[in-house]
Amino acid sequence: MRTTASSFVPMWDRQAEWQRRMEMVRQAREFLYLSLFYIEYDAYGREMLDALLEAQRRGVRVQLIIDGFGQRLGGVLMTRGDRAALSAALGALRAAGAVVTMYRPPRFVQRRLAGGHHVKIQVSEAGEAILSSGNVTKSSFEGWNEYAMAVRGAVVSVLLESCALIGGAVSPEHVAQLQAMAAAEPEDISLDYWFCNPNLHQSRSGALGWRGPNAITDRMIEMVDVSQRSLCITSFYFKPTEPLMAAVLRAARRGVHVEVHHSHRDALPATDLAWIAAAVRYRELLSAGVHIYENRHGEHSKIVLVDDEWVACGSYNFEDAAHDRLAEAMLASRDERVVAPARAIFDGLRRDPDNEQVTPEAMDQWPAWVWRRVARYGRFKRWM
Repeated sequence: MRTTASSFVPMWDRQAEWQRRMEMVRQAREFLYLSLFYIEYDAYGREMLDALLEAQRRGVRVQLIIDGFGQRLGGVLMTRGDRAALSAALGALRAAGAVVTMYRPPRFVQRRLAGGHHVKIQVSEAGEAILSSGNVTKSSFEGWNEYAMAVRGAVVSVLLESCALIGGAVSPEHVAQLQAMAAAEPEDISLDYWFCNPNLHQSRSGALGWRGPNAITDRMIEMVDVSQRSLCITSFYFKPTEPLMAAVLRAARRGVHVEVHHSHRDALPATDLAWIAAAVRYRELLSAGVHIYENRHGEHSKIVLVDDEWVACGSYNFEDAAHDRLAEAMLASRDERVVAPARAIFDGLRRDPDNEQVTPEAMDQWPAWVWRRVARYGRFKRWM
């Protein structure tokens, strides 16, 4: 949908985003909404949970929406003691009157197949919203590359209303308050907001046999198909749903300079399966002319830049799960104030010594055990 903003602040610097997030929580006086894929019980998670509890106790209406599957998946990274402490902290928030929701899709098959939400939105009555690629974890703020946007204006109430589609109980009064605030601010930044929760559009069989339509996937394909000179993409691991992969290959084969920046195998210590799901298509991508870069410390941003003049950013990874299992959100624009920061990010990535280009010669040096794992598990790419 078309919307507008009166202000757009890009945040590539991880600590700049964290400070802005915490300032919003600490200055909130009426309401605060926060949606996350998961929260880790580390220094960042504890600081956020303490601040949310303090806000609730001073009278702020706090609502925290966490994805049930994402939290279970993220819990693998925590000790049993940390999981127990996190549960206690969430319980304390609830006891203080905050609304803490673990989102789970309505259908049994969806829940069994890891359906959920992957949307990261933070909004308060101050009239600002943050849409981010990251979670509240040390990995997001001290490890991987992430990208967030702080916006003001009409887009803020639109973002807040999305929380109702991922399990939140959004107050109409809060939406109206933000709309009234936006009406008083001059707005000249044109945006498109793309949102889809596939779990709301599926039959009893969930993601099994479902291919769409997904509004975000469709818009992504349109972006890729109109590219004429360049197409630059960041994603956690590049393993898109097949129609989107086909569009990227088409672009490269018609002469568009295509760059894919994603994570190295070692960037996710818990498992290499997500990397394998991407690596299984490397030969095909390289043969088509796609330039692939692996970031050793982890690329978790989600940015698509077309011809250096049209950009989309948000939570959508290039993966099957983003298409058929997870709610996602993206902001797109041709406004130079939105496009220029993305251009600068890709310029920086090309100079980053941790960002290594994948070549056929480099692949020939992979150990035999890597090739065996790619051959064994690559066929399950849709589910990894």
